[in-house]
Amino acid sequence: MRPDPDPCFLPSLRSAPLRHISRPLGGPCCILLAASLWGTTGTARTFAPADASPVAVGAARIIGGGMLLFLLALRGGALRRLITRGTRTRCLLAISAAAAAASQAAFFTAIARTGVAVGTAVTIGAAPVFAGILSLITGQGNRPGARWLTATAAAVAGCAMLITSGHTSTASAAGIALALAASFCYAVYAVTASYLITNGAEDHAVVGAIFGGAAILLLPVLFTSAMSWAATGHGLAVATYLAVLTTTLPYLLYARGLRTTAVTTTTTLGLAEPAAAAILGLTMLGEHLTATGLAGLGLLAISLATLAWPSHRVTTAARPASEQHQPRDGAPNRCHIRPGQQMSTAPARGRPAVGPPPSGHPMIPAWQHADRQHRP
Repeated sequence: MRPDPDPCFLPSLRSAPLRHISRPLGGPCCILLAASLWGTTGTARTFAPADASPVAVGAARIIGGGMLLFLLALRGGALRRLITRGTRTRCLLAISAAAAAASQAAFFTAIARTGVAVGTAVTIGAAPVFAGILSLITGQGNRPGARWLTATAAAVAGCAMLITSGHTSTASAAGIALALAASFCYAVYAVTASYLITNGAEDHAVVGAIFGGAAILLLPVLFTSAMSWAATGHGLAVATYLAVLTTTLPYLLYARGLRTTAVTTTTTLGLAEPAAAAILGLTMLGEHLTATGLAGLGLLAISLATLAWPSHRVTTAARPASEQHQPRDGAPNRCHIRPGQQMSTAPARGRPAVGPPPSGHPMIPAWQHADRQHRP
């Protein structure tokens, strides 16, 4: 009859090399969903009343969404705990809020000078580059690898092909500079939010503080722009949609994705925004894409899928030979016996009884316990 397996060999099974997926899929999925919701902004903008200016619509979106995020951050004292983390945290939040407000103002001014296509392409396409540079300077995250560089370059190229195909623009140097400034400001608050979240801050508190501050800074726009359109039923519905579904919800998803996804990857995955906008334009607004635009959409989709797909890496938990059979912390050493001895199967009362092994019983090789010292 085959003898029962020796329990002393179980620790060696527990110490075998472990295989696991190094990056969960949840983070990239949250970022892609957030970018897709951002991509509905342009389509929703077309349903606003005719007298609603782009700057006023953008301000209503950030102010409404920022206030909602701020109120969510107040729940459970999350914002209070964030603010009391120290002066450094408060300074970073202030800088991020100013960057978020400046990003909106610079973007809308840029598209007025360069056109929507070029302004959007420059702003969104340059964001991964700025985020990568800032991450290297600040030491936030690891150095971007070849996979990120390749996927980002292809995604930026696809984004440019998609947005600018079939469009002509008389872009000025000032307009391009403003678009780059908007992109840089976006990278600033993205990198800062990633730093705070990965260092223990609650994600909804971080985005609530940043966009609550941005909303306060953008309040003067409400008094300098015509906002009568927001008082109508049609305008109020559009403003509510923009505040809730293109600001509050996507930034909550974005912050959740920052928990497990590097900020350089999140900014590249954010290029899904123009892809979602193009698909909505084709299906809901009757727009058409040229062959270049379709090729850019395909290149962008492949690049984002490649970057979002989890990388499977095999890691081996290397342990010194003298620790291969050590028990867990606090666990009794049930297999602490000398070569040639057998652990009794009787109920343990005190230390286990040992004695010469019976005939035919599998012996424990001496080399497996050569590094142990026998307990008295």
